[in-house]
Amino acid sequence: MDYFRYKNGRLFAEDVDVAKIADKVGTPAYIYSKATFTDHLQKIQQAYNELDTMICYSVKACSNINILKFMAQAGSGFDIVSGGELYRAMHAGADPAKIVYAGVGKTDAEIIEALKAGIGYFNIESEEELENLIRLTRRTERKLKTPRAALRVNPDVDPCTHAFTTTGKKETKFGIDIERAKKVFAVFGKNKSVRLCALHIHLGSAGRTVAPYVEAIKKVLALIEQLRADGFIIEALDIGGGYGADYTTAASPTAADYAAAIVPLLKGKNLKIILEPGASIAANAAILLTKVLYIKTSGSKKFVIVDAGMNDLIRPPLYGAFHFIWPAKVNKNLVPSRRDKDLQLAGTEIIDVVGPICESADFFAKDRALPLVRRGDLIAVFTAGAYGFTMASNYNSRLRPAEVLIDGSKFKIIRKRESYKNLTALEE
Repeated sequence: MDYFRYKNGRLFAEDVDVAKIADKVGTPAYIYSKATFTDHLQKIQQAYNELDTMICYSVKACSNINILKFMAQAGSGFDIVSGGELYRAMHAGADPAKIVYAGVGKTDAEIIEALKAGIGYFNIESEEELENLIRLTRRTERKLKTPRAALRVNPDVDPCTHAFTTTGKKETKFGIDIERAKKVFAVFGKNKSVRLCALHIHLGSAGRTVAPYVEAIKKVLALIEQLRADGFIIEALDIGGGYGADYTTAASPTAADYAAAIVPLLKGKNLKIILEPGASIAANAAILLTKVLYIKTSGSKKFVIVDAGMNDLIRPPLYGAFHFIWPAKVNKNLVPSRRDKDLQLAGTEIIDVVGPICESADFFAKDRALPLVRRGDLIAVFTAGAYGFTMASNYNSRLRPAEVLIDGSKFKIIRKRESYKNLTALEE
């Protein structure tokens, strides 16, 4: 899963005791393991090495440029959804030809930036967006290489995740109905300004089984056969992301599990295959380290109040997401062997872990078994690398946390903790 391990009851990130990080950096802090990022990327690369594959890490999952830099150096391309993410990827040294650009609301300015950068593919979400891309390509002053586009189609497959992260059904704002795709190609498939030469699917996030991906790919391969028979060139298939991460131990298929079912479907199809993994690479690559401020009992409930809040990690209240939580220092007999929802060992008590935000939704765990802790103890919120810091905010005028990168026995701050001056700098 990752490179966060307990040694003699103390939590280490790779070879660094996280308590030493807290001493230098303070809390709350996101702590990233470089080895976990690269290990998960390599497993995906190896799993699909029988195909002509381009792995495009999803920047929205975890976007610090220091992370993007070593991901690019390890051979990753990038899946982006905004002009800001394009800027980050390019600033990190990305190969623009290995960038795919999704998103239903690309502005004219963002499209022009991407055209000038020479990105690999625009993932097109609607007919009107494609018309706009053609118009902007024709009017952009600088001589450009003809951009390539992948039409995003909804195969109407339910990945059975949270309603807010399901994107492959007909009733979502993303892409177009698979039935409409032939009509779009009939109108735009031989346009000379933009090469509509690929298809894109994305079922959603936090997938837990392989079957929905198999079903969706089979549907799209049938569409590709029809389009090719009608004389259209289809050179690539972007099968998206959303592959599950282990928020609990061994909860999701591995990269090899997915590939074992997917690769046989795609072999011999004369297609470049694009994948957009995000959480499956980033989720287990980080913890959110926080400190106990107070212990409180109210009625029959006991609360552990920590210095991180929902502004730092919003996934539990937003999605009802589970994150394993455990102290950074425990008795040896309380070192967890698994990270599960129902883990309850002798010496634990049932508590709520909550933050300081003035919202009842400000919680990390409810009715959770946790070893006895006291004021000043450090607590790790595991599997926090995906959609953690990237969704953080300054709600309640709180300072966003520091980000720290571990590389073996060394660590460095890759994003400074914000200051009060940062809060008002753009308002003055």
